[in-house]
Amino acid sequence: MEDLPPDQLSHPSKRPRRLLLGLFHGVPTTRKSGFDLPSGPDHIVLYQKNIEAVCGSEAEVREQIRRTVIHELGHYFGMDENQLKDV
Repeated sequence: MEDLPPDQLSHPSKRPRRLLLGLFHGVPTTRKSGFDLPSGPDHIVLYQKNIEAVCGSEAEVREQIRRTVIHELGHYFGMDENQLKDV
């Protein structure tokens, strides 16, 4: 968990068109090879203030966290945005 994405921290007055709720950092499994050098652990970051900004209750926050983690896990498994919309 982090409060906000780095680009929102550096430009607080500039609000993006869509709030970034989470981000997968790493190499999707579809691109990994046994010959790759280790690059550190893959991980997902959730942006707490953005999630809270799009939710109206604690129940909505919980549901949004679940949906965001599932979405970012899709990226881990190599899915792009269009494929994730179908899921």
